[in-house]
Amino acid sequence: MPPERLAYPTAIEAIGLTKDYGEGDGAVHALHGVDVRFEKGRFTAIMGPSGSGKSTLMHTLAGLDSATSGRIMFEGRDLTTLDDKELTLLRRGKIGFVFQSFNLLPMFTAEQNILMPLTLAGAKPDRAWFRLLTATLGLNGRLGHRPAELSGGQQQRVAIARALIAKPSLVFADEPTGNLDSVSSAEVLGFLRRSVDELGQTIVMVTHDAVAASYADRAIVFADGRIIADEPHPSVETMNALLMAERERAAGDRPEAGRARHAR
Repeated sequence: MPPERLAYPTAIEAIGLTKDYGEGDGAVHALHGVDVRFEKGRFTAIMGPSGSGKSTLMHTLAGLDSATSGRIMFEGRDLTTLDDKELTLLRRGKIGFVFQSFNLLPMFTAEQNILMPLTLAGAKPDRAWFRLLTATLGLNGRLGHRPAELSGGQQQRVAIARALIAKPSLVFADEPTGNLDSVSSAEVLGFLRRSVDELGQTIVMVTHDAVAASYADRAIVFADGRIIADEPHPSVETMNALLMAERERAAGDRPEAGRARHAR
């Protein structure tokens, strides 16, 4: 582990994490004994081709999917031992989510959408924190607008504020710029970066985009349910090179590629 990473306490950790779908010869091995630690107050990107296991890792870490074996340690508790009710309560208070599709409620204003997690929990908002969030995310002039009256980038910023309003220990972002144009994507990624730098948030983001990964402090590359690279200072060039190398390796492993090489 790089020396600078030792300075950060652990937010969540997977130990020997395995996830299988199905049984017998038809089983799909989505995660193969993954060991990975994510640091508090840091922005980590998880990359990889479709089917690599990156989304499965995030869903399993968040308790949205069960592990086949292994442990997930979060604030001194092994999440794999919790029942559905315990996981729901933990996610409600400790874990935030930002999704590709925003998932805003169309009949409510931006402010009401941001406060929805607290409304559902019967909790009162910390108005100072609300004002800080909305100011940091540039939403103060849009709080009375409904989602249909907001741009895609503004909707995603509302979704980020909603994920942060309960002051979670950890935020998972699943392809948060997947439905946005390049300008809105840069805007949203910049605000995710600021939430780490200025608000002390911990973010784990799944993305297929090397540009998005370059906003992170660290990028992990997945392939075939395993970590194949762990970059402490990801750049667009480095991440594109790693992904290209993985695509070439995967293509070379296909039977038809092997036959073509043999024919030559």
